[in-house]
Amino acid sequence: MNAMSAVLVIDDNRDIREAIQSALEDEGYATEGAANGREGLDRLQAMARPCLILLDLMMPVMTGIEFLEALNAEPAFAEIPVVIVSAYDRLAQTAGATGFLPKPIDLHDLTHTVSRYCTARTAPSPDASAG
Repeated sequence: MNAMSAVLVIDDNRDIREAIQSALEDEGYATEGAANGREGLDRLQAMARPCLILLDLMMPVMTGIEFLEALNAEPAFAEIPVVIVSAYDRLAQTAGATGFLPKPIDLHDLTHTVSRYCTARTAPSPDASAG
């Protein structure tokens, strides 16, 4: 695990993508976002290797399944863990990803899953969970 690695969040729904990124950044993770699989592949070329990719399945331009196929065809990227974030659990089970988080996303499940693959840049403040 690389402490400086970011989580790449690929989802065509801007509100969902930004909410995931915001929640992870609040926990000390660096994030990058992409609106579809094609944009996600472009981001991968431009960024340091992410510690994890959170991937929606149903997107325009390039679907999550198509993204996974392209990712697995690139030896430099094939080992990056990918967690599907989707309401379509049957598709996710056959996609060949590392894991699955159902939509709507449970914040605890999200942060627990990301913590398995990534190291936060900073520890959350002690009072961050109070409230």
